[in-house]
Amino acid sequence: MSDPIELTVKPLKQKDAGRGLAAVDRASMQKMDLENGDYIVIEGTQQGRAVGRVWPGYPEDEGKGVIRIDGRLRQEADVGIDDRVTVTKADIKPATAVTVALPQNLRIRGNVEPMIRDKLSGRPVTTGQTVPVSLGFGGIASVSGQQIPLKIAETDPSGTVVVTDSTEIRLSERPAEDIAGQETGAADTPNITYEDIGGLDEELEQVREMIELPMRHPELFQQLGIEPPKGVLLHGPPGTGKTLIAKAVASEIDAAFKNISGPEIMSKYYGESEEQLREVFEEAEEEAPAVIFIDEIDSIAPKRGETSGDVERRVVAQLLSLMDGLEERGDVVVIAATNRVDAIDPALRRGGRFDREIEIGVPDKKGRKEIFQVHTRGMPLTDEIDLDEFAENTHGYVGADIEQLAKEGAMNALRRVRPQIDLESDEIDAEILEGIQVTEDDFKQAMKGIEPAGLREVFIEVPDVTWESVGGLTETKERLRETVQWPLEYGTVFEEMDLEPAKGILLYGPPGTGKTLLAKAVANESTSNFISVKGPELLNKYVGESEKGVREIFQKARQNAPTIIFFDEIDSVAGERGRHAGDSGVGERVVSQLLTELDGIEDLEDVVVVATTNRPDLIDSALLRPGRLDRHIHVPVPDQEARKAIFEVHTENKPLADDIDLDELARRTENYVGADIEAVCREATMSATREFINSVAPDEAEDSVGNVRITMDHFEEALESVAPSVDDEVTERYEEMEERFKKARTAPEDEDQAGGRAFQ
Repeated sequence: MSDPIELTVKPLKQKDAGRGLAAVDRASMQKMDLENGDYIVIEGTQQGRAVGRVWPGYPEDEGKGVIRIDGRLRQEADVGIDDRVTVTKADIKPATAVTVALPQNLRIRGNVEPMIRDKLSGRPVTTGQTVPVSLGFGGIASVSGQQIPLKIAETDPSGTVVVTDSTEIRLSERPAEDIAGQETGAADTPNITYEDIGGLDEELEQVREMIELPMRHPELFQQLGIEPPKGVLLHGPPGTGKTLIAKAVASEIDAAFKNISGPEIMSKYYGESEEQLREVFEEAEEEAPAVIFIDEIDSIAPKRGETSGDVERRVVAQLLSLMDGLEERGDVVVIAATNRVDAIDPALRRGGRFDREIEIGVPDKKGRKEIFQVHTRGMPLTDEIDLDEFAENTHGYVGADIEQLAKEGAMNALRRVRPQIDLESDEIDAEILEGIQVTEDDFKQAMKGIEPAGLREVFIEVPDVTWESVGGLTETKERLRETVQWPLEYGTVFEEMDLEPAKGILLYGPPGTGKTLLAKAVANESTSNFISVKGPELLNKYVGESEKGVREIFQKARQNAPTIIFFDEIDSVAGERGRHAGDSGVGERVVSQLLTELDGIEDLEDVVVVATTNRPDLIDSALLRPGRLDRHIHVPVPDQEARKAIFEVHTENKPLADDIDLDELARRTENYVGADIEAVCREATMSATREFINSVAPDEAEDSVGNVRITMDHFEEALESVAPSVDDEVTERYEEMEERFKKARTAPEDEDQAGGRAFQ
């Protein structure tokens, strides 16, 4: 047998957790003469001992002497992350028989043994050990209860053995709870481990640096002559994982954990709230090292100048004195979480109290995939499910949303088999349980009922509008693709070329030409979040409220990038300043706020503003200059070829007669815009429907409706009743506007004034 070696413990990746794997770098495997699938004994500095199955290490660990194991194996070995462990190659015998005890509340009828053997296959087990497995769909429960804890009651031969396909699985007559006393060193699975947190690697690393390092190696800080950090403030939108990080840290480090729930300590009696706070800190000092976690800290420590309650002021003052009072706190670290960081008293947010503020933001695509891997870890997913695709299509989803999506997907799978389940019986048939599978359609159905938390107040479901749904407008669509889609899809190209993408686009043209439809199509095609802003909704009679609305929209867009902010009829909120002397000035303040957001100090990264109007002459000139709404795209009245394309879109699924000539219809609809052509098609279809209904009895309609056709005569009637929206004069006026925009853009020496004079 090869000599044991020392390796450094690191966390396992989310997708590999919960399977008893130990990922070892290739160089270490060669030193120990290990191959994939071999078993190793992992021993910590204390009495902890765990057995893991060797798995190829990750490329980034090559040559670093690293072993990656999940939270369960770390707890069995009694080690933490970055600790050193002794690893020995293990000679583990295959199990002839294993007796398993099920939890008392688990009632399964039928032959469950093959299912358990399949779940335990390849795992090393020891008598008394608790092994969490997922039977059926473990993902319906929360992360902490995701899997069923099976107790290993007896093994043959004794000691640590490995379950194989030929192992006989027996069910113990006693429930798992009655065998708890036979534990042989393997502790119960920790509630939350670092592998249960997805998409927050950097944030988790910062929290560990602030909390674990001072507790494990205080000599580092003594050598540097500095005080270790005393507080961490986690802030970010609801559902991103702030509380989860605190629970994971408490579970992973060997420290006492004190939880303060804000509303629970507030009392109507004078001095009682402060006393409860003091007691928590005193208990933590006695049990040091300790972590105090204050959830929703804004509820007990609001800004003293803005709160009317005397209790809140006293609690804030007490918290300040406890966090840096005259007495040393020792090895006590305070973690606080809030989604309203600006509501907290500023005195708490200085160095020495909360030394570091860490934003737990909305996850990106890679983070969302990791979260999906966490929440689908125990699910029987079909092979067709592509988590990359779901991660791509869940913009704005935070961890809590993805957990809810996984639960709903599993519930959809459950609804399919519910008719087969005898609800009167206390037990479920094992065959039904084994046959449950979560399909791609289950997830897609679940997505329809979930609004992302990060965008809940402003989220708009993007309509299923594609470029094919927009007839004609070829040049306009191409310019929109270049401006919106390309920077998002080819970001590296733009970086390499040192090219700043456009911040905003103004679509202008006569009513009904398809401006709003284009905005919907570009949002759908670029797979971005879509925030729709209806101008008049922003305006508020109270001073400052309208500007606050604009600020919040852009703030949410930044948090949930990539995002398209769509302003329909922007002339209603961004009119020329100084034109209306008699109003309250709210319009001017909204324009000023828009200007600040578009090119202020804060950069708009992966956020594009798309605005539409049919009155560009009313928009404030400062908004139209380069760097703000810098691309002006004219959506013209369609020509004959474009009109034919629009007719094709609107008649695609209609039962047309053979005499329909779309070229002729396109020729005869001069000055008709897209909305007019849609009305013509609708009117012609209604005419054919009216004619059919008047000619048959109600009971015959269903049988003969398949023979109905829309003829050219029906279109003739429709053309008589639907007149064109624009005339030659309107078309010429918009073409003149386009020319003036071009001239304004070619006058850089006086661009602001030129933009403003374009319509004077």
